Parts: sequence; structure tokens; C-alpha cells
Amino acid sequence: MELERSSQILRDRISNRSAKVCVIGLGYVGLPLAVEFARAHLEVHGIDLDNARVNAIQRGESYIPDVDRQVVADLVKAGSLKATSDYDTLVDADVIFICVPTPFTANKSPDISFIVAAAGGIAQRLSPGKLVILQSTTHPGTTEEDVLPVLEKSGLKGGRDFHLAFSPERINPGDRVHTVANTPKVIGGLTPVCSEMASLLFRHISSEILVVSSPRAAEMSKLLENIFRSVNIALVNELAKLAERMSIDIWEVIQAASTKPFGFMPFYPGPGCGGHCIPVDPYYLSWKAREYDFYTKFIELAAEVNQSMPYHVLEKVGEALNGSKKCLKGAKVLVLGVAFKKDIDDARNSPAERIIELLLESGALISYNDPFVPVFAIGRDAFHRQHTELQSLPLDAAVIAENDCVVIVAAHSSYDYQWIVDTAQLVVDTCNATKSIHGAANKVVRLGSPRQT
Repeated sequence: MELERSSQILRDRISNRSAKVCVIGLGYVGLPLAVEFARAHLEVHGIDLDNARVNAIQRGESYIPDVDRQVVADLVKAGSLKATSDYDTLVDADVIFICVPTPFTANKSPDISFIVAAAGGIAQRLSPGKLVILQSTTHPGTTEEDVLPVLEKSGLKGGRDFHLAFSPERINPGDRVHTVANTPKVIGGLTPVCSEMASLLFRHISSEILVVSSPRAAEMSKLLENIFRSVNIALVNELAKLAERMSIDIWEVIQAASTKPFGFMPFYPGPGCGGHCIPVDPYYLSWKAREYDFYTKFIELAAEVNQSMPYHVLEKVGEALNGSKKCLKGAKVLVLGVAFKKDIDDARNSPAERIIELLLESGALISYNDPFVPVFAIGRDAFHRQHTELQSLPLDAAVIAENDCVVIVAAHSSYDYQWIVDTAQLVVDTCNATKSIHGAANKVVRLGSPRQT
């Protein structure tokens, strides 16, 4: 009876937009989510332990390129969006989102410590009738096996005293077309009522919602989305290596195959997989699968292929320099783009990290330019023990010309590739950015294609 009463109160508050929403974690997932709910005229409080983020929001500034600065400024001015590092803000919340990082360790084991810590902070301030929604990508079972027990340390029972659900984030950094507002929402509640509450809330920002049978199904759906991409990227990465040996241009092959109007979806090779999902998520599922005496060989093989690409780039640079009668050891190499993909400032798990580390360990002298990433940290791992912070150099003719080789890792749109090729001594292109550039014969080595002659 008490649950029915508190559930009805929550329904009413969500429906009339008087519900207070708190978002824990104001990164690439949390800030866009907080902004969308604030734009939907709900009161939103963001919580983050990074004071720089909190201060930026309080000033009405956005530090996420996909979130419009003026929108943030207007929402903050209107009082719809606030930020703090104080977890006590949760006391008055009706809805709490967990949007914290879920990295992996150096041994590729899941690290859900941020999720557990956030759940612990909620538990200390949990009261009947609240709705908690986990959005951080994680392995199936996290919501029920890890988050729920921590929340229930409050003395309250999930599904009886408070509502709990998992709804996977579907953020694609740099994508201005597919946003929080127009990407369908998947919801898996602890109980049907939990799913109902989450659905009611998400209807304020999304017109398409799919409710699945459980949090585990929702968690698995997110992993499937990204493992699908990981496996297909691995396929074309492997074919790119084969195409090079066969003197075939894999980019031409993919373009030809893409003309088929059914049964084919193009994926493209590159220097490796980066970001917060594709290189991480497969390991979450592989790790969990072992609990069931199951080994995800196909998934792990794909991850192995993708992890091999920085080594292949190292080989390409060495071969290119050899072709110019130069040695990799002592060569000056300029890396263009250290973000994990073009036109974003996110360098998490970027393939550029391993590429630079491997080049350094081979004796090359490394510098880089990235208009989105002014400082890039590498090292403290098995590939480069020393922690090293590199500064982005200005991209001028002198910088390009003095390097023995320029390696294009992230093909930012702002780069003038014709000028780069004209100015550089040698270019290794890992992402087909120079395909249409004139005068590239004998000067550009493209991953996945024969050397131009």
C-alpha cells in the first residue's frame, strides 16, 4: 500500500514536471542527459566530483562540444540546470541517474568502482519513492547484483520501497544528428512498475521507448550494439592487412560492396578502436561470461585484431621510412590527430596513445598536433613506463617539413590534406584522408591499399 502511494506521488511529479532530477556524472553522457531534461522543463541538478566541471556549469559554460554553450547558459540562468559536488543534493531528488565512467584495468578487467561509489552515495540519502536509473555501460547483472545490494543497505527494498532500472546510454561523440533527444530509449526495470516510472520520465525527452524484460536484458542490449561494431571493424581491419599483401585497395572494395542495397553495411579500417565503448565493452561481457564457464572466443578475437592495428601502423611507418632510405630509430615523426575519432576532443583509449608509445619505444622522436586536444598524456603502462605529457604543436609548414614522416591518425575536417601532402616529406595515412589528394604518388602510404606509384 505504501509503495502504491509513493508510486502515485512519483507519477504525478513526473507527469506535471515537478520531479527533481539529479544526474551523477557530468561527462559525455551525463551532461547531455541533464541538459535535455532541463530543456523539458524539469529541475535538474548535476553532481560531479570534478570542480572544474561544476564551476563551468555554474558559469553557464559547456565543456562538451556536442552540448551548445548558449543552451547551457540559458538553462542555468533560468534555474533549470544547476551543478554541485555535494551528494546531499540527492536528499530532495525524485529521480537519480548514475552516469559515471566504467573503464577497464590494465589487465582488461571491468572497473565498476565508480558505479559502486555512486550507489553508496545514493544509499546514504535514499528515501521511499525515489527512482534510480543506471546509464553507465556495464556487464549484465550489474544493476541487480552490484547496485541493488548497495542501495538496499539503506534499509529500503528495491521494487518495494524505491524504483530501480537500467537504461543504456547511446551517446556518439561528435554526432550532431543522433542525439539524446531523438535516439530511442531502452529500459529494463527491476519490476514492471520500475519500468513504468522510467518510461514515464523518458517520455519527456523521447518519443520512442522500448521496455525489455529486465535490467540484464537492457545491459546486454548495450553490449550487443557495441560488440556488433567491434566485430565488424575487426573484420575490415583484418581484410585491410590482407588487401595490402594482395595489392588491392580495401577502400575501393568497401565502396563497391556498399552499392548493394541490402545485406551489407559498410565499416572501415583504421589505426585501432578508441573511445569509451567499443574498445572496452567486449571485455565486460567476456569477463562476465567466464562466470558461466563460457568463453566468448569470437568477441575476444575481434578485440585482438583491433588491438593489433597500432602495431600494424608502426610497421607501416617503419616500411615507409625504409622506402625513403631512413631508419625508424632517430626519425622525427609528427602524429596528426590524437582524439579517438575525427572532429571531437575525446582522447579516451585513443589508438594514438599506443601508436605514440610504440614509436617512442622504437627510438623515434615524436610530436603531435590536434586542434581539439592541447595536451595528450601517455605512459605508465607496459609499453612506455614513464608518464609523459605531450603538447600539441602549431601546425605550420616548418613543423611539417622538419619531420621525416607525418602519420594521420584522426582525420579532422580542419586539416588541409593537400597542403599537408605537398609540404611533408612522407605521409602515412591510417584513415584514407588523402585518397583524393593530387601529387601523392611515392609520398603517401595508405593503410589498406597498395603504395601509390
